[in-house]
Amino acid sequence: MDTIAGTKSSLTWAVHISVVLLVALWLFPTVGLLVSSFRTADQISGSGWWKALVPTEQSLTLRTAAPSEQVQEGALFVIEGNLYTQEGVAPAPISAWGTNARDVAAYRPGDTAEMRGGERMTVMENGDYRLEADVEMAGRRGERVFVTATTPPEFTLDNYRYLLFSNSSEGMGKAFFNTLTVTIPATIIPIVVAAFAAYALAWMDFPGRALLIAFVVGLLVVPLQLALIPLLKLHLNIGIGKGYLGVWLAHTGFGLPLAVYLLRNYMVGLPRDIIENARVDGATEFQIFTKIILPLSFPALASFAIFQFLWTWNDLLVAKVFLIDATGKTTVMTNQIVELLGTRGGNWEILATAAFVSIAVPLAVFFAMQRYLVRGLLAGSVK
Repeated sequence: MDTIAGTKSSLTWAVHISVVLLVALWLFPTVGLLVSSFRTADQISGSGWWKALVPTEQSLTLRTAAPSEQVQEGALFVIEGNLYTQEGVAPAPISAWGTNARDVAAYRPGDTAEMRGGERMTVMENGDYRLEADVEMAGRRGERVFVTATTPPEFTLDNYRYLLFSNSSEGMGKAFFNTLTVTIPATIIPIVVAAFAAYALAWMDFPGRALLIAFVVGLLVVPLQLALIPLLKLHLNIGIGKGYLGVWLAHTGFGLPLAVYLLRNYMVGLPRDIIENARVDGATEFQIFTKIILPLSFPALASFAIFQFLWTWNDLLVAKVFLIDATGKTTVMTNQIVELLGTRGGNWEILATAAFVSIAVPLAVFFAMQRYLVRGLLAGSVK
């Protein structure tokens, strides 16, 4: 029955389930990065991002005021205040507290604890405390209090403000614009060059065209890593050195074989009658290319543009070799994230924000042009 026309094959459900699983696998880490980028360090350490919308229990270490703040009430020496105000922490209802790190939930709000030095401490649910002693308290710092508090969901833009707009060396604002400076020309230049080359290889007759096509196909299998050092030496010998021009040329060279191969295969499948009629009407090759070939090839051009943009945006190796130097003025976002891993390895809120900033632009480009990507990929199969 599954093979009867008009009925759905049993494999249809397997395909749907597979698609849902693939979408979930892609969305799960992306949504996690987005949610974590708006959370504080305490909230990230207290619960997973999937609990970001519900209140969570969080362990805090607070301190009372220093003994210099004590006042004498009759025969007692007393320090009073609020633990949250003392530490500048956002207040949250306290469900348990303790005076020892090995038992942080020894007391409930309102209980009075006997300290080792003979002091007596009472902590209330809102963080108010009273520390009293029969003799004058000494020392420079207040008593440590471990509290378990139920904190409400909290979201902040401070992570983005710090990464994008601060003047610190860890800021990513400059690296963001450096990456755009690398990516946009490195996407446009190979597309322009490859479009002209693909048209010539597809529709212009000249000696050695077949050998040139075979040479382009052969370049597709050249490992990128083998060409890096010889190409860098060539740049240094001719005076280009490390800089934007060098990385643009490198990305253009590494992207051209694939671009020429894809665009030539697409253009050679365009209707021959349209091009021959244009030649009969007196159109030049340049007019045919600009007024007929380019508009018809837009899906293929857009498809390659997406691939080239994503590859260049996420590149680290080529930028390390041809662009980044000791001054750090031309560092790109991928290199900045690597440096953050070394200096901010424990600050997940900063790392999550940096990672999401890094993928935000590729996501926007992909979703804006994905319809052209699908049309470009399907065009060759339905001619």
